[in-house]
Amino acid sequence: VQLVESGGGLVQAGGSLRLSCAASGNTFSINAMGWYRQAPGKQRELVALITSDGGSTNYADSVKGRFTISRDNAKNTMYLQMNSLKPEDTAVYYCNAVTKYFNYWGQGTQVTVSS
Repeated sequence: VQLVESGGGLVQAGGSLRLSCAASGNTFSINAMGWYRQAPGKQRELVALITSDGGSTNYADSVKGRFTISRDNAKNTMYLQMNSLKPEDTAVYYCNAVTKYFNYWGQGTQVTVSS
């Protein structure tokens, strides 16, 4: 499985961005997917998770009500809609896909929120 993120960039506080994660390869084997982020000097943290059918989602408390995770299995793509962005959301955002045996990561996309 290969994962490629896109959609990051520079935005002012209060603005919005939508991240995309395109999956290729043995996508039929993917179960849950998620978004993680890592800010400079900090550990990578979970942002949001979504089940294989998109029926269940889970969010970090810090992004609840502002971020929405979704996936389009027909397009093998996962999304993260980020609204009301804050400077503390600045980080590299990584896409993650879990199969029965492996855990896959994308290369990351930078999100910078200016105050």
